[in-house]
Amino acid sequence: MNVLVAGGSGTIGLPLVRALLTAGHQVTALSRSTTRHDELRGLGATVVTADALDREALGAAILRARPTHVIHQLTALPKRGPRSASDLEATNRLRIDGTRNLLEASIEAGARRFIAGSFAVLSGRGGQPSTSSNAAAAAVQSMERQVLDAAKRGAIEGLVLRYGLFYGRDVPSTAAMIAMVRKRRLPVVRGDAGQLPIIHIDDAVTATVLALDHGAGGGTYDIVDDRAVSLAEIVSAIAEYSASPKPWRVPAWLIRLLSPYMARMMSTRLSLSNAAAKKELGWRPLYPTLQDGVATMLIQVA
Repeated sequence: MNVLVAGGSGTIGLPLVRALLTAGHQVTALSRSTTRHDELRGLGATVVTADALDREALGAAILRARPTHVIHQLTALPKRGPRSASDLEATNRLRIDGTRNLLEASIEAGARRFIAGSFAVLSGRGGQPSTSSNAAAAAVQSMERQVLDAAKRGAIEGLVLRYGLFYGRDVPSTAAMIAMVRKRRLPVVRGDAGQLPIIHIDDAVTATVLALDHGAGGGTYDIVDDRAVSLAEIVSAIAEYSASPKPWRVPAWLIRLLSPYMARMMSTRLSLSNAAAKKELGWRPLYPTLQDGVATMLIQVA
């Protein structure tokens, strides 16, 4: 297959490009930044620089690449992860306007399948209250709707993969958390009853590669671990498996005061099922639980 990865230099983009090349696919990595171009070329990918918000430039780049399959992984998130709503504004534009431009260009170039990497926490699934007033959630839902509408009208085989929160050795936000836990700077919040869907980055990559020729056009798949977890569980697991000092325990009101964004994450209860992904994509997570992934990850970095 001739696969174009939009966002090929990002957190999932780079390992995804590597996995696609290993599987024998021809790969074009599209990125606005030139920071990792040498690394991508070293892997064997063709590299294209284009801004997804520049409709004409993006369209020309995709027409030249003539991909059979397009994977949308465009984000503009801070390396350590978002800490406030303002950190999501650039990504919101990519998920709305960038998706529109990328989808139109892919259809015009004759691509058969379009896979969008979405974010389960903001997808409005799992019995969560409506988040239509939240700009980040609205952007995610716009991205999904655009892709599924294109599939419905027969313009392209559009699929949506709803990823849990990424973690893994090479995920910058995970590296930051490990460093903070080791220095006892990341507390456990008392009464944290959150249920966050998570996914090891390697398992997210595997599911995405399988979606190239598995799964139905117009389908949505939750790419998540077998069990949702709270932030408190994540911090505790990192501390346990890294032999770090026991984290401080703090009351929830303090987090609400100091970090409203983290407080909202703690209040999220979103237990999703990966059954459809297992059945229709033929996917099995290598790290089905947080403990499996963290244990292996910290052995690797020890």
